[in-house]
Amino acid sequence: MDESYGQFCTVARGAEALCERWTPLVLRELLCGSKRFNDIHRGVPRMSTSLLVQRLRHLEEIGVVRREPAGKVWEYCLTTSGMELEPVIRALGVWGARWMNSGLRDDELDPGLLMWDMRRSVRPEKFPPGAVVIQFAFHDARRGETVWWLIVEDGKIDLCREDPGRDPNLLVSSSVRAMTEIWIGDSTPQEMIRGHQVRVEGPTRMVESFWGWIGTGTFANTRREASR
Repeated sequence: MDESYGQFCTVARGAEALCERWTPLVLRELLCGSKRFNDIHRGVPRMSTSLLVQRLRHLEEIGVVRREPAGKVWEYCLTTSGMELEPVIRALGVWGARWMNSGLRDDELDPGLLMWDMRRSVRPEKFPPGAVVIQFAFHDARRGETVWWLIVEDGKIDLCREDPGRDPNLLVSSSVRAMTEIWIGDSTPQEMIRGHQVRVEGPTRMVESFWGWIGTGTFANTRREASR
């Protein structure tokens, strides 16, 4: 560590180990099941890859993460020490959902992170048999991030930024802000649909099932309860 609090207090020592910028978010990704470097980076897209390498190396050094070979690549796995951080990271998320309710800034909106978070929260067991292709169109996203495809087939989930060449069953049109506010619990799908900020098009039964298929963000219920 470059700096130390210079205290024997275990709060100080724990903070030195875990509270550097980005480290709690890297831990969040690992706790959410990401193991490979590229998957971890998709959850922290604004973090440079060189800094991510540094943070993962630090977590290895303090015994929170171990690196294991998986074919031609490496996987990062949480140790017992790392798994014990799950309630700490969850508590931080619950606190943020309950008390940080000042509204999202424009620089906090990220369609790539939103779609990645949605992809890992999809409930494949609720989908009908066969392939379901959902196309998302964000009219206000940055170039190259306006259109996404979520494909669920035989329990497998794939997220594409390039056209997979398959006709979509559903088309979801939205602003990044509107979908993000639904996802984190600031708004409901019904509110956004009534306000013409979100539109879901396709077969009636699929449209009615869509929101149950994708679920909501981890802390959305906490955020909704806090706003009441």
